[in-house]
Amino acid sequence: MAHPHGPSSILLPLLVITLSLMSGKEVVASRHLLEEPTLPKVPELPKPELPTLPKVELPHIPTIPEPKLPTLPKPELPTVPQVPAFHIPTIPEPKLPTLPKPELPTVPQGPALEKPELPPLPKLETPKLPELPPLPKLTLPTFPTLPKDIHFPSLSQPHSTTTP
Repeated sequence: MAHPHGPSSILLPLLVITLSLMSGKEVVASRHLLEEPTLPKVPELPKPELPTLPKVELPHIPTIPEPKLPTLPKPELPTVPQVPAFHIPTIPEPKLPTLPKPELPTVPQGPALEKPELPPLPKLETPKLPELPPLPKLTLPTFPTLPKDIHFPSLSQPHSTTTP
């Protein structure tokens, strides 16, 4: 038959053994990793001297005079012939006969209508709202303050100005 507690019964003894083997020395020993790292000194190598390059003299390039282009004669433009003015013939205005004014028939006046009187509208009364009791004034909570002459210790360690 299987063990009633299962594989979790092994974990507790392993946890106890692991914690007992750990000590505070590893924590103190790893503190040097948090400090500024000291790098090994690298020896300086001598700078190599480059040989001087000889001066190269370029051959003299002769200058070529600018070529002179011959001047071309100006061409004569032909004269444009005059175009005769375009004449638009005028058409005489037609004379229209005058039309007589039409006479409009008169509209007979009817009897004057009386203005009807409307009955007066009843006045609406607005209901009165119930009066609310006055609300109490709220006071805001205040935060306690510390006196300014109390010295607070620093939680960080003082830094050394010298390097090891």
